[in-house]
Amino acid sequence: MSKPTNIEQIHATAVLLDGKGVVLRGPSGSGKSDLALRLIDEGAILIADDRVDVKIIDGQLHCAPPENLAGMIEVRGVGIVKQDFAPTATVDLVVDLVALEDEPRLPDTQTSDFFGQNLRYLKLFSFAASSPAKIRLALTVGPEAMVEPS
Repeated sequence: MSKPTNIEQIHATAVLLDGKGVVLRGPSGSGKSDLALRLIDEGAILIADDRVDVKIIDGQLHCAPPENLAGMIEVRGVGIVKQDFAPTATVDLVVDLVALEDEPRLPDTQTSDFFGQNLRYLKLFSFAASSPAKIRLALTVGPEAMVEPS
């Protein structure tokens, strides 16, 4: 394995779900930590909360926690909680958290360029009860199973 290049820190939260890295992006208060907590409750493992280090290793995008935040998640109404965490993962899915009215009913693209990588991509309202299931589905259903809207 070669040394990482292009290390950059982003405002996001990341989890490892069924062996796949998921990066949750959105402004403060958009529900990144809340959605991560619900995914963790369903078996995901925290990678990083609030800040995520992203880097290219051997041509693949990886995410990791900054050293000073590793193993911590902010839970509104509870506080900052220690949590088991994965030290790194490849990024397989990027999720932008948006307001309910901005979540597309039928998105026109399922991929997006993220740090030079063409990755699966979703726009979701994080506080919907179905958001964890939508993320799991996006990780398990390939683009070939998607039907183009007519």
